[in-house]
Amino acid sequence: MILAVEPPVILVFGDSLSAGYGLPQGKGWVDLLQKKLVDGGFDYRVVNASISGETSLGGRNRFAAALATHKPQIVILELGSNDGLRGQPLPDLRDNLVAMIQEARRTRAQVVLTGMRIPPNYGPDYTKKFQAVFTEVARAERVPLVPFLLEGFASQREMFQSDGIHPNEQAQRLILANVWELLAPKLHKAVRPG
Repeated sequence: MILAVEPPVILVFGDSLSAGYGLPQGKGWVDLLQKKLVDGGFDYRVVNASISGETSLGGRNRFAAALATHKPQIVILELGSNDGLRGQPLPDLRDNLVAMIQEARRTRAQVVLTGMRIPPNYGPDYTKKFQAVFTEVARAERVPLVPFLLEGFASQREMFQSDGIHPNEQAQRLILANVWELLAPKLHKAVRPG
């Protein structure tokens, strides 16, 4: 009798940028990631636990349950945008990201952190310090950092939905490319029995 081996899980834990807000079903970058893994011979199952509107605190409050339920080998942590857009205290953002990374580490999951930038609504000082939080956390916790999830197209209006905030379908492959660069070194090809 051959026991079926469950593929390792990649847990994407984020906000609307990963939840596929405003996109047709199956067209978000997380869906494209699953397809790229399959096409590339990587035997992983992608679980998208992203929620539109999520803050780092909201994520922190549900993170342990997500880890226990899905038992991921890799976590892509994509939170913080909503903290920045709401002008939340940056030490809280830092603490929440660190807590989630450390919690993932206790379950032996590897983490890839994604960085964000925000418009200068709260002034240049806050905007600059917000961006720096991700770099500081990645350095302190020794995890790979996607410096900016929307790198390469953030200033291109045609890559966004009508709200000007959420990337459109065309932009999803570019988001995936930004994540893939840091994720790929953590992956191993499938060797399936039989």
